[in-house]
Amino acid sequence: MTLSYDEAGEGAPVLLLHSSVCDRRMWDAQFQALADAGHRVVRCDLRGHGATPVADRPYTDAGDVLGLMDALGIEQAALVGSSFGGRVALLAAADSPRRVTSLALLCAAPLPDQEASAELAAFGTREDALLETGDLAAAAALNVATWLGPDADEAAGDAVYGMQLHAFEMQAAAEKAVSAEGAPHVLSGEGVTELPDFSAIESRCLAVSGAHDLPDFRRAAARVAGLLPNARHLELPWAGHLPGMERPAEISALLTGFLAGAGRPAGASAA
Repeated sequence: MTLSYDEAGEGAPVLLLHSSVCDRRMWDAQFQALADAGHRVVRCDLRGHGATPVADRPYTDAGDVLGLMDALGIEQAALVGSSFGGRVALLAAADSPRRVTSLALLCAAPLPDQEASAELAAFGTREDALLETGDLAAAAALNVATWLGPDADEAAGDAVYGMQLHAFEMQAAAEKAVSAEGAPHVLSGEGVTELPDFSAIESRCLAVSGAHDLPDFRRAAARVAGLLPNARHLELPWAGHLPGMERPAEISALLTGFLAGAGRPAGASAA
């Protein structure tokens, strides 16, 4: 199965991988900005998000991304990932390092061996309780309140709410089909529990964190910078967990500059 996707522009390929609380629409601003900057830009919906249904056979998200590249005739690409999409990008690079020209990770999800903080565990407990009672709307609202930083406007909140609610509805329907009908749905594809070997990843990596994000993601960004041979950590003092939706123009400029090899933009602190 090919992931649902959009593409625009011509030039060096860039794949945009969304957060698990969003879908490919989270990249609306960056999608066009990177195309205008001279890239062939592809944004996709991972399984169970947006227009891509839940899987009916075993899979990995990283394998899906590499498979999409194959289907589009893309031998090498830069991978830009937000949160869960950042971890998918890292795992794809670990699997096939020669296919990844650079990595930009925006508040990437913690690596598989990182223990969750008390804050993240408490969020997970609250979300699980709401999902178990079927209150998908409240669970989506909890995600908006948790993941968007102070600079996010009402439109960003509405967009995250709609994308997350849609994902919850798709996934809940799949779970119901599994339990009631024995339908052949696979509800999770990552399946990685040990730290991969990142030593072969020679491409440049920018690991971004937000000062207003949960500590798990700030630690993950700093850790990635120490694990990859050509990586650096950049903390944005204004950002929460979804900086691309909080200050879209600023993140578009950051990504455009990084992919062009430009230096660090104003308004950010390196760590």
